[in-house]
Amino acid sequence: MIKLAIGCDHAAYEEKQKVIEFLRKKDYQVIDLGTDSIKSVDYPKFAHSVSKMVASNAADKGILLCGSGIGISIAANKVKGIRAALCTSPEHAMMSRKHNDANILALGSRMTNYELIEEIIDVWLNTSFEGGRHLDRINMIEI
Repeated sequence: MIKLAIGCDHAAYEEKQKVIEFLRKKDYQVIDLGTDSIKSVDYPKFAHSVSKMVASNAADKGILLCGSGIGISIAANKVKGIRAALCTSPEHAMMSRKHNDANILALGSRMTNYELIEEIIDVWLNTSFEGGRHLDRINMIEI
């Protein structure tokens, strides 16, 4: 069973709850790392929690949500070994997996309607990394 770590800030709490239900119905094991309400919180804390789980292989992949998806993806990418991709379309999701082997999907709850969020997640989870020349490029990312 694939283990997915998930986290969000207050702006995306309601969407995170829907995403968790969506993923569990598809038989994914979901590790909810918060936040647990709409009370204002700092997104880097949740980005780092999810990223550390993925980087240590305690989770296979991660999903992060905040209002725009921008801040939480920037914070996630500060953790060594993380390739977080902010995706706003299924095409972005597909390319982030095929060419970049993204191990964290970032989403903006205020920028992307919920039905599209589910579609993006499905594509992201069901697209494989192509490897080859793309692996060479990924290996060039960390300096």
